[in-house]
Amino acid sequence: MRKDQPFISIITLNYNQTDVTCDFLASTRNLKYRNFEILVCDMASAVDPSEKILGGNYPNTRLLLSKENLGFAGGNNWGMRQATGDFMFIVNNDTEVTDNLLDELLKPFYEDETIGVTCPKIKYFDQPNKIQYAGFNPMNHFTGRTTGIGTLEEDKGQHDTSGITFGAHGCAMLVKKAVIDKVGMFPEKFFLYYEEWDWSARILKAGFKIWYTAQAVIYHKESLSVGKANPMKTYYHTRNRILYMRRNVGFFPLLVFTLYFSLFAIPKNTISYLLKRQFTHLKFFLKGAAWNLYSSSYSAV
Repeated sequence: MRKDQPFISIITLNYNQTDVTCDFLASTRNLKYRNFEILVCDMASAVDPSEKILGGNYPNTRLLLSKENLGFAGGNNWGMRQATGDFMFIVNNDTEVTDNLLDELLKPFYEDETIGVTCPKIKYFDQPNKIQYAGFNPMNHFTGRTTGIGTLEEDKGQHDTSGITFGAHGCAMLVKKAVIDKVGMFPEKFFLYYEEWDWSARILKAGFKIWYTAQAVIYHKESLSVGKANPMKTYYHTRNRILYMRRNVGFFPLLVFTLYFSLFAIPKNTISYLLKRQFTHLKFFLKGAAWNLYSSSYSAV
């Protein structure tokens, strides 16, 4: 790693959101840190984005066109395999960066060699003084749920102290190449959702720290890619919540989780979807749960 000014590969996915991606790319023109490349990984969008993205003359940008949608995990892995950076900045296309973002995310790596990942404070684009992420609390190994620190709070400086966090946020994370060399990449079996939690668990087990960097800020146009009430989101959240638990907790917590999910979560969600007449969501919820009955937890990691 070149400590004077390491090379950063910025990796972002595009799927039928070329205008949103172009807004992200335009925001990178304001970055003070200039030693980077941008890899826009298009996941087989219905309309070829080449004209808009290449015509925008965005800084240091390459467009990679996949023949199929590889999902969040597979798409970012595909991009990382073609990147050349000392660091990989995994970032959602529905974000806009601040000018000192990369500079601030790099600083902790120089202060502590055991830091493997840094994440910025994430704020809502449409409500720029509201926090989405200021770190994560530990995953509950009995429910498969966690909570974000600062989520939906007005930013009054109460989360301006950087420090260790229990999970990296898939929206924006700067990852040291040495972490990838030791731990590997995103688990592609997840496709979408919970993949950053599984990766975070492996990174922590390998002895690296995940660091919340309060002075680094990014703005997120949350849930543009799949929507806030999309059956696909219901399916993958359900499927991968169970998959994460199967891969990352011991026998007793998994037993408690299985009982909790079977006796509480399934009845509760079933009744809720029925009352709301969200029959498609119910179908995908049950389908996501059932997937775990016949699928291995460890293939295609």
